[in-house]
This record gives sequence, structure tokens and C-alpha cells, in this order.
Amino acid sequence: MSRTHQHTPHHGQSGHHPGHHPGHHDDDGDGGQAEILELDAEVLAEHMASITAWLPLKSEPHQIVDLGSGTGAGTFALLRRFPDAHVTAVDTSVGHLRLLREKACARGVDSRVRTVQADLDTDRWPDLGTPDLVWASASMHHMSDPVRALRNVRELLAPGGLFAVVELAGFPRFLPADAPENRPGLEERAHAAADDFHAQHVPHRGADWGPMLAAAGFTVEDERTITVDIHGGRDEAVGRYAYAGLQRIRGVAAPALSQEDLAALDDLLDTDSPNALLRRDDLAVRTERTVWAARRP
Repeated sequence: MSRTHQHTPHHGQSGHHPGHHPGHHDDDGDGGQAEILELDAEVLAEHMASITAWLPLKSEPHQIVDLGSGTGAGTFALLRRFPDAHVTAVDTSVGHLRLLREKACARGVDSRVRTVQADLDTDRWPDLGTPDLVWASASMHHMSDPVRALRNVRELLAPGGLFAVVELAGFPRFLPADAPENRPGLEERAHAAADDFHAQHVPHRGADWGPMLAAAGFTVEDERTITVDIHGGRDEAVGRYAYAGLQRIRGVAAPALSQEDLAALDDLLDTDSPNALLRRDDLAVRTERTVWAARRP
């Protein structure tokens, strides 16, 4: 099994969310989460395309299932990569699936997309057909019982079918290390506080899925880590992505931050402040994504 590290800088793109929960969700958070998912899809589109192009498939898939599809970043990347395929998008959020369906209609691919609202944390999954490829991007770590979920995927797949698990190595960083000027290192401290929260509530975040896939009866054929380093400058989409991301991190990290750090973070998120995040021209998107390609024997 090989591990490939690919550094892919990209400058001035027009246009990693904490992950969408394929099981239970908070309806009130759908709108904010949908915004982050849409920005993630826009800003990281080239990296998603590179992952779909890399998949070690023996033949082009005709039936694909996107588990925890969110608003469709993976679904539409797969439809572009495999023009003869049909995708079943599965998510717990009715709002996310409604948006995905609207986008499919607008893009003229609605006949190739089926949406299924389901809680994947239950014992019994709905009938999802017998796909040649199952795709799960930033969703497996939300499963309350990932071992059970992996076995369900194995039973779902056609013999010889491929399962692609894509996971983030944490939420992206946007600011330089010495920013903001009055509280250098603020972003890392906010991430550390958020990581403590996620360690308690999302224990499988950052897991090595290779051994778990093997234990569930898959043959892990390859693994690849992609380093994302997108320099945004004054790119509007990168700015909106950074704003939405840090706003979401604040909601989790606030109780653990010092008053000084919280005040500095609020200053960055205040669009009327001279120090506002959206006024900066040194924003970037820095993160890593790892993909495991596993085959059902």
C-alpha cells in the first residue's frame, strides 16, 4: 500500500467544513452548515476532482452511493468524473438534500441523481441498491458505531466494488501564524479548544481508517494524503469560507478561550471593525485530506 503526499498550491481561485453529520442533526444549524458545505465545495473543487480522478477503479462505476452527501460536493464531483453514472445521495438533513436536488435540476443532471433521507446510525439502512462505488467524505467520523457502518457498506457494495473514505485532518487554518497582531497564535488556540470538544463528542475524528476497513473485511488497496494550500489574497470565496469557519469554531471554543482571545476573535468576526477578517489580504486555506480506497473482495 502506498501513501502519496501531494502539495497543491492554488492562487486566486474564484468562487473543510467540520463535517456534516450523516446521523442525527440540529435542524436549526442546517442553514449555517449548508453555507460551509457550499463554500468548501467551491474553494476545494480542484482538490475534490483530483481525488475522484485518483480512485483505483477497475472499470467506470455505473451506480454510486454518496454517504453523508451534505449539499452535494461529492455527488457533483462524481457525476462530472463519471458521466454515465447515477448517484444516490444519502443524508439525514432534508434541507441539505433539497438544496442538492435543486442544484441537480439547475445543472441538468437530476435524472442521474436520487436522494434518500436516512439516519445511518440505525441498524437498518434503506435500500440503496448494489453500487459499484460507495463514497463517504467527512462523514464516517460522525458515525456513533463506525464498525457497524463499515460492515453495512461492505454488505451494500457489489463484489469487487470500491469504498472511498475521505477524511479531513481537522478544520482548515486561514490566518498566518503571527495573526492577529494583538493576539498572535489565536487561531491555533481556538482550534486546540475546539479539538478538545470534538475529542469528547466526535471521538473518531482523525482516526486511521485503514485498520478498521481491514477489520470489516475490506482489502485496503491504497491511501493518499493531499495537502491543501490555497492562497486567497482578497478572494471573496476564501474570505467567506474563513469567516464562516471561524464563526463556527467560536461557537465550540468560546467556553475554553481567555477573555482576551475571545475579544480578539470577536473583533475579527465583526464586519464593521477595522481589523475584520474580511478586510485581510493574507488569508489562505491550509489543511490535509486523506483518502482510503478499499475494495470488497
